[in-house]
Amino acid sequence: MDRLSGDLDSQDGQNELEEAPAIPLRSDVEHLIEQSGQRLAVPERLLNLDELDVLYDAGRRALWTFMRPKERPSFTPAMLSDFEQWQTLIGQHFGPGRLPLRYLILGSRSPGVFCFGGDLALFHSLIRERNREGLAAYGYRCVDILDRNMHALGLPMLTIGLVQGQALGGGFEALLSFDFLIAERGSTFGLPEVTFGLFPGMGAHAILSRRLGAAMADRIILSNETYSAEEMYDLGIVHQLAPAGEGVAAVREFIAKSDRRHAGLVNARRATRVATRIEMSEYYEIVDLWADAALQLREQDLKLMQRLAGAQVRQAMLARAS
Repeated sequence: MDRLSGDLDSQDGQNELEEAPAIPLRSDVEHLIEQSGQRLAVPERLLNLDELDVLYDAGRRALWTFMRPKERPSFTPAMLSDFEQWQTLIGQHFGPGRLPLRYLILGSRSPGVFCFGGDLALFHSLIRERNREGLAAYGYRCVDILDRNMHALGLPMLTIGLVQGQALGGGFEALLSFDFLIAERGSTFGLPEVTFGLFPGMGAHAILSRRLGAAMADRIILSNETYSAEEMYDLGIVHQLAPAGEGVAAVREFIAKSDRRHAGLVNARRATRVATRIEMSEYYEIVDLWADAALQLREQDLKLMQRLAGAQVRQAMLARAS
């Protein structure tokens, strides 16, 4: 077992112990040996990423991942590097003929925050330097990761986003690439980029316009409103609501209910991607527009961006201390 197993099992581990037979049957022993072998086959590097905690649940054939940022809960270059390695290692070691994987789950260890999105401190620095190439390169990395996740890394699995707090900007955009979203009540969603003269450039326009239509997508992108988990559920963006503090249990319940119809769900999501296809050229063109717009921000916009970045750091520090 890796370092996350105790945390994931804390909610119902006692019941499992009470229900287990005193003397394992032969089939139980063989099953435990098989599961242990599968866990040992998980690449060590995947379990020791710098800012992602990963657990392979052999019984459910699920890979749980939780963001664990060292600084602010944003998509910093270090976090993006971890996601790139995460995707590469999963693609190399899981799937048919390799380690079985039916569910890929992403959540966050930051208290009250899924992700604040783009690295505002980095954006501020690159804009000050007039470094359009650096801005565009950051955006390209983000949409490359998003698109691979949107296609489930080419594997016959379901991807699940677990939201237990604020999902803002690029954090919200990243969630749009998952097959299913499970959000705890009290979680919030928003695209605040318009407050400092920008727009979300890493997937929101392309995905929301296909799912909700151009008018509703514009309303969400340009309104600077914060939406509750319940409102996102009513719009069809969130697929299941969970009581506060019970998100992990809700994911487990979702997996249990989905296992029998797994193949149908996987292929239904593939059919949806065919019907709403997004080419990489569209993502890249929007990133280019975003990078151009970033270089046109006014001084007051840059100061607001800097203040927001500082507020995010302070909020993260307070949450860790509490």
